Amino acid sequence: QVQLVESGGGLVQPGGSLRLSCAASGSIVSIKTMAWYRQGSGKQRELVAIIGSSGTTTYAGSVKGRFTISRDNAKNTAYLQMNSLKPEDTAVYYCNSALKTYGNSGYNNYWGRGTQVTVSS
Repeated sequence: QVQLVESGGGLVQPGGSLRLSCAASGSIVSIKTMAWYRQGSGKQRELVAIIGSSGTTTYAGSVKGRFTISRDNAKNTAYLQMNSLKPEDTAVYYCNSALKTYGNSGYNNYWGRGTQVTVSS
């Protein structure tokens, strides 16, 4: 059984910062990618940032230069440092990971339950 648990969300003023964490646990053999998605009210879920096993990163255009994704492979944890936050960043942020577990030959996709980020004055 694999669990992805997000933390670090909350209420922040425009221009402020937050750091999200996503810890993966369970019978994990290896993690290929870790990513952050978000879903605003009435909107579709969208990719925010993704990081590969070698550290390669990709960002959505709307967050490039403001958000930084990183990972600690020893802790099976990913982070999302969010700076210069804007009201339009308000959303539920979900952690996603493609990982391999014991007893399985391939990589499967897993999701966390999400953490709310609200940017408002």
